[in-house]
Amino acid sequence: MSNPLLRNVPAHVAIIMDGNGRWANSRGLPRTMGHRKGVEAVREAVRTAGEVGIRYLTLFAFSSENWSRPEAEVSDLMGLLKAFIRRDLADLHQQNVRIRVIGDKTNLRGDILPLLLEAEETTRGNTGITLVIAFNYGSRDEMTRAMRALAIDVAEGHLTADQITPERIASKLDTAGIPDPDLVLRTSGEERLSNFLLWQAAYSELLFIPELWPDFTREVFLAALKTYAGRERRFGGLSQPTMAVGS
Repeated sequence: MSNPLLRNVPAHVAIIMDGNGRWANSRGLPRTMGHRKGVEAVREAVRTAGEVGIRYLTLFAFSSENWSRPEAEVSDLMGLLKAFIRRDLADLHQQNVRIRVIGDKTNLRGDILPLLLEAEETTRGNTGITLVIAFNYGSRDEMTRAMRALAIDVAEGHLTADQITPERIASKLDTAGIPDPDLVLRTSGEERLSNFLLWQAAYSELLFIPELWPDFTREVFLAALKTYAGRERRFGGLSQPTMAVGS
């Protein structure tokens, strides 16, 4: 059900979930506790997004650069992701949530890839909000893979160089078929995209908020959406009206 307090609702919100470690450190807790608290914020964000009418919610769960973190922390993050899928998949499926995973799926270790594929397959026919999980994702890597695929098409004679357009490039990205994000939001006060959706965010509204990800409550999310509703989007030209709730 749409929230009457929101004047306009973005169709697609992408979130860089930042600040788990700092949240834990500020409380004298291990970083792993911050990640565990962050999982609760994920659940709250998905619920809120569905309730207000957002159609796509993309969460930056694990970047291709995160493998360089200490092995114990990476292992804990993998465990949390697997636990989230195993514990929450049935509930998300019941809520008509469709899951889609973006990122490089090659050479993923252990049982993480089968779980991600199971989540996608189980929810493939759902028609509610699409939860996009960016896992082992890096935008430059994504674009490199897309350009490589187009180069192969040209080399094999399926395409000429003149036929490479922005639309063709977008069709080779992991996000093919997903609309570009209207709003890219980052928690923790950091103001950078960190190799996240660089192509797709060309005309996104950017919002950087001070709250650490574990403190990303429903109220914080709604406040961010109200800020977005007050933005005037121009896409390089004249202002464009945003979609009114219920329209």
